[in-house]
Amino acid sequence: MSQNAILEKLKNKDCSIALIGATNDSSKYGNIIYRDLKLKKRNIFPINPKAKTVDGDTAYPDIESLGFIPDIINFVVPPKIGFAMVKSLVLKNYDYFWFQPGAESDEILSFLESNKKHFLAYSCVMVESN
Repeated sequence: MSQNAILEKLKNKDCSIALIGATNDSSKYGNIIYRDLKLKKRNIFPINPKAKTVDGDTAYPDIESLGFIPDIINFVVPPKIGFAMVKSLVLKNYDYFWFQPGAESDEILSFLESNKKHFLAYSCVMVESN
């Protein structure tokens, strides 16, 4: 499916982005990306089952806890963790998956392609957003 569809969604400043792997550890990209998008006034929602807050904001244990379907689901977790989540989310009809460099795998991308889902990989949301 089209990577451009995700980039088009990102152009809308009001689009909602769920960041899977958001963290309070400032040395990790889950924190760097979260703070970057927050500074850019993006609608960013931290997903982390072990954290109550990320950067002082409420953290959600999973996507379903948001109470709505985010426009983009951005992954910054290892592929093994991400793939299990992707399989579950696809079964629940979620779409528009973005994988930060290193979060993707051939297995994940093939799975999404075979399920006709929109996805983007090998591209950083910090670079593509403004």
